[in-house]
Amino acid sequence: MQVQAARVSANGFSVLRRLWLHALVLGLGMTGALSSAQVRAQGLPDFTELVEKVGPAVVNIRTTERVRAGRSGAGPEMDEDMLEFFRRFGIPIPNRPNPRGQQPAPDSEPQQRGLGSGFILSGDGYVMTNAHVVEGADEVIVTLTDKRELKAKTIGTDKRSDVALLKIEATGLPFVRIGDVSRLKVGEWVLAIGSPFGLDNSVTAGIVSAKSRDTGDLVPLIQTDVAINPGNSGGPLLNMRGEVVGINSQIYSRSGGYMGISFSIPIDEAIRVSDQLRAGGRVIRGRIGVAIDQVDAKVAESIGLGKATGALVRSVESGGPAEKAGVEAGDIITKVDGKVIEKPGDLQRSIAGVKPGTKTNLQVFRRGAYRDLSVTVVEFEADRNTRTGERENKSPPATVSGLGLSVADLTDAQKRELKIKNGVRVESVEGAAARAGIREADVLLSIDNNEVTSAKQFEALVAKLDKSKPVTALVRRGDAVNFVIIRPGR
Repeated sequence: MQVQAARVSANGFSVLRRLWLHALVLGLGMTGALSSAQVRAQGLPDFTELVEKVGPAVVNIRTTERVRAGRSGAGPEMDEDMLEFFRRFGIPIPNRPNPRGQQPAPDSEPQQRGLGSGFILSGDGYVMTNAHVVEGADEVIVTLTDKRELKAKTIGTDKRSDVALLKIEATGLPFVRIGDVSRLKVGEWVLAIGSPFGLDNSVTAGIVSAKSRDTGDLVPLIQTDVAINPGNSGGPLLNMRGEVVGINSQIYSRSGGYMGISFSIPIDEAIRVSDQLRAGGRVIRGRIGVAIDQVDAKVAESIGLGKATGALVRSVESGGPAEKAGVEAGDIITKVDGKVIEKPGDLQRSIAGVKPGTKTNLQVFRRGAYRDLSVTVVEFEADRNTRTGERENKSPPATVSGLGLSVADLTDAQKRELKIKNGVRVESVEGAAARAGIREADVLLSIDNNEVTSAKQFEALVAKLDKSKPVTALVRRGDAVNFVIIRPGR
């Protein structure tokens, strides 16, 4: 028994020894793996120095408003979780409904209206933020990182770019450096500093998801995945060199909070706006008096344009610069001063940047051919609403088979009223034309790049069409035009 026990003990020691050696090897391997991980970690961005350097130039912006009589003070509804968040952190609840439904007296004490962020542009106290942060405010308070609170004067705001310029009375202030947006690359690390929910100097990081994102605004935006929440608006978007490349402005959200997509105004656009605000308190932009839309890919192919590029002119302002230059509804503007227009936003931004009074060359595509027009840009103003009166039609309709249309000639009075030289009025519609979306009282201006001059000529044009192929019609409805593809065989 003793020998057996000793043998077992020896065997046990041998097994333990093997296990110990195996563990030692694994340990060495693990140590090597950790070392590799540590080496890799050293390649990750370190934001500490950047935040220490730029942080003091980022400010909190608080606005107040005197509630006038007749206003309930009730703001948008807020869910319980959000209310609890505000209560726990002692953050004033923006647009808090007035308890008991009481109306405040006229000229009551200022009520806190909103929170936002901003950054100092120069040591003498110019501050940039979003226009929506200070819009409607009676008083703007800027809080510095050293806890000083200073009243700010609004030098100017520009709603179209969502940029505002403020001025505080102080000197020797820390200020940001402006970066080069053209050097910014998709996938590059960026950083945001601001006051989400009133939490001062909060830092979030991410990457550039896309550049020149067209969201319908005048300015193409920078898209990132940096966490942006209410209160971050107006704060800086920074590159890894500590330079401002954008102003945090918008988020895409279905919940009201951050969902992984944020938008920033490119700083070069913002600086151009702020320079004008500083010089004159407002921004001057150009316009030519056209309503524009996207060019459909199928339409572009059918009319010979090739690819979907340019801006389709839906309507031309009566007496405006474009009309005087010869631009017509249905034209597709493809270039401005030689610069290619890929989409409607490009045209809008190109013209907006032209100094009023300047002559600009437009390239337009009309009925299968390009032509050049010279237009004098005027200063942007509020959109005008053009009106057309009721149309009379006393000429007999001409019935056209195949497309499902009955059309009639326009009287001279109707043409003058519509400010067109040619075209026919749709009297009734069915079949292929109805499926394409054409309606009674629409005006047909062209068919497959052929201008329509009369009902009889229209009938002749349709008779020559290949009924197995789609037909592209330029249709006017009200004051706007659009291309419509009619498919007779369907």
